[in-house]
Amino acid sequence: MGIFDGLINGFSIAFTAYNLLFAFIGCLLGTAIGVLPGLGPAATISLLLPVVYKLGSPATAIIFLAGIYYGAMYGGSTTSILLNLPGEAASVVTCIDGYKMAQKGRAGAALGIAAIGSFIAGTVGVIGLSFVAPPLAEFALRFGPPEYFSLTLVGLLLAVFLSGSSIIKGLITLLIGLLLASVGLDPMTGKVRFSFGIVGLQGGFDFVTLAMGVFGIGEIFYNLEQALQGEIVTTKIGKVFPTLKDFAESKWAIIRGSLIGFLVGILPGGGAVVSSLASYAVEKKCAKHPEEFGKGAICGVAGPESANNAASSASFIPLLTLGIPANASIAMIFAALLIQGVTPGPFLLKEHADVFWGVIASMYIGNFMLLVLNLPLVGIWVQLLKVPFGILAPTVVLFTCVGVYSIANDTFSIYSLLFFGILGYFLRKLDFEPGPLPLAFVLAPIIENSLRQSLLMSGGSMTIFFTRPISATLFGIFIALVIGQGFQSLRLRKEPGVSREIGSSGV
Repeated sequence: MGIFDGLINGFSIAFTAYNLLFAFIGCLLGTAIGVLPGLGPAATISLLLPVVYKLGSPATAIIFLAGIYYGAMYGGSTTSILLNLPGEAASVVTCIDGYKMAQKGRAGAALGIAAIGSFIAGTVGVIGLSFVAPPLAEFALRFGPPEYFSLTLVGLLLAVFLSGSSIIKGLITLLIGLLLASVGLDPMTGKVRFSFGIVGLQGGFDFVTLAMGVFGIGEIFYNLEQALQGEIVTTKIGKVFPTLKDFAESKWAIIRGSLIGFLVGILPGGGAVVSSLASYAVEKKCAKHPEEFGKGAICGVAGPESANNAASSASFIPLLTLGIPANASIAMIFAALLIQGVTPGPFLLKEHADVFWGVIASMYIGNFMLLVLNLPLVGIWVQLLKVPFGILAPTVVLFTCVGVYSIANDTFSIYSLLFFGILGYFLRKLDFEPGPLPLAFVLAPIIENSLRQSLLMSGGSMTIFFTRPISATLFGIFIALVIGQGFQSLRLRKEPGVSREIGSSGV
């Protein structure tokens, strides 16, 4: 099936009433979650994973969750601009100039350019996804166990390097994820590992419970002690469509942000946060008047908002073609596919073309839905900001406990949820980036199985990873990344001022 034939088939699936309904619900919920400070797409998707069990079609389930993911990228700008509080992590950069624009009475222009830039970038990202994913999936069919082991190692290393936290802390979080994934039955020998005599641990930890605990309950515990307070600059947004002058100033920022977001979004661990930071840095360097940045520059809103939305679309490429989640939110969608009996990877296009093309087509539709939801209905989202987090949090906890219990009707799941919630809380409290944990958890079986299969193929020799061209190339990238990071760390230690600055930020 060619790309255009696949898209036609995908639109026939996405345009069914049932899938359109769930695409709309996903976009609506994602926008709301993006607007509300304290919750993000990873936490929301993790809390809704039990719902996936009830949705009959895998395509419908992923269309729904994907809508939440990229919808949150849209909605996060509203809180950043009006309250100077990021609705989700990728909107941190938008606070810098978006809030200043609102203080100058240009909240409508800031919200408008954020929505339009997001729409353009999201569409660019989906077009790139449509044309890059199929040939990449064909190439990935050449991968065997050695190639998958090498690829997964590179992916996890990039996730640690780009996590935004200390590399040491990122590695610790990664190892925690790998350790948790090893609890339960050995996949080859059938022996029980690390159960400590507890019957409930013999089957291992459930990813849904882990995700809901670390990202849902843990996020709520942490935010309940934070002073998430901000003053809305204005309840009168005014005209939300930017002027022609605004478009002229920001058009290249939107284009650059779209390209940066797409390229960064493909990388494991990259995602929306890194792309928005990179875009802001690029715009500041390209600007004719860089001194305006931090004082209400419209390019400081257009570039990062475009970048994080393009990245959200691009992050589906490694998931759908290689079976490698690029960030924590995509790891949740990875788990949702497994729940539906669909294994992401190079065979997805051949075995489940309806899921592959249906999700891509729904993202074109979802971008139009989000444009409508974010421009004319911005007044409603402002009212949503008045919901106290103290009311929202207990409600979410209640439904989370019910959802976890309903998966297996087992009270041990509730205890596991509480354990992971406490773990997630302390990770944030101690400034550990939790993102590598779910990535390591979902990739651990791939690492373990591919390593064992590779050694069986080679009779126990590690040379198999260096004699196969693709695997050797990936291992070369892995070694180069480690050496490069080592040299960078040494260089920073020789610069006292930089070292102190880095140390104070926890890196």
